[in-house]
Amino acid sequence: MIRVGFRWLERGSCRHPEGMTIAGGSLCAVEFPAMVGVIEHPALGLFLFDTGYDPAFIAATRPFPERFYRWTTPVSIGEAERWQVWLQHHRIDGAAIAGTIVSHFHGDHVAGLRHLAHLPVYCARAGLDALRGKGRIARVRNGLLAELVPENVDAMARYFEDARPVTLPSAFAPFAQGHDILGDGSLLAVELPGHCAGHWGLAFETRQGQPVLLAADAVWSGRSIAERRAPPRLTTALLGNTRRYRETLDLLCSAVHRNPELAILPSHCASTARAFRGDDDAA
Repeated sequence: MIRVGFRWLERGSCRHPEGMTIAGGSLCAVEFPAMVGVIEHPALGLFLFDTGYDPAFIAATRPFPERFYRWTTPVSIGEAERWQVWLQHHRIDGAAIAGTIVSHFHGDHVAGLRHLAHLPVYCARAGLDALRGKGRIARVRNGLLAELVPENVDAMARYFEDARPVTLPSAFAPFAQGHDILGDGSLLAVELPGHCAGHWGLAFETRQGQPVLLAADAVWSGRSIAERRAPPRLTTALLGNTRRYRETLDLLCSAVHRNPELAILPSHCASTARAFRGDDDAA
């Protein structure tokens, strides 16, 4: 694989009862960061894996029924999450961003997508179809906010399903197949079904030679993998498919067991992010 630079950065957060994200968890609300991957390709520039929260999320959840999304999942979006402020704080050259890789279309993953509407969007056709195939109430129930997705997304979309299928390196086993979204073997989209329609992760190798699998919301925490504990059926059935979610969790558990060097990074796990960075976000 062509190695890439990588940083795993927070952009906003939400609070939610822990017990909705892992079986047997506390009923107390805990904070879940929204992580963004900043990937530096050696020739093509920067790619963002998801966008985290953005002030656009507040605007999109002002009317009803969208307001219920914000009420049920209180968010923290401050001055630091404003687009230019966030870029400058993390020393990200906005002009060098070459595209966005969208794991799925839940609001906390695409809230900043309009800032990048002029760039290619690598995503699942199934996810975009699901966003458009529902009424407003159904979208809110499933964590989808159509207002956050640019009107020109069809022209800019590069679908995972259409990318060349390739065999994943053994470091990602038992995951066997990826889709080569840039055509050079550097970034391989990996389907991680169950959480929602069109839910994918991303496999790559860092400059230091470490294999990484960005798992998005295949789990909410590294603890779920370590203890093989899925969310309660109420959560997985509401958002996606319980059987497929648990099959994906089994694969993640097996991958960790078989490949100790593999870093699996869920999009909302603060402890996993800190461990990967060594408490230094300039990795």
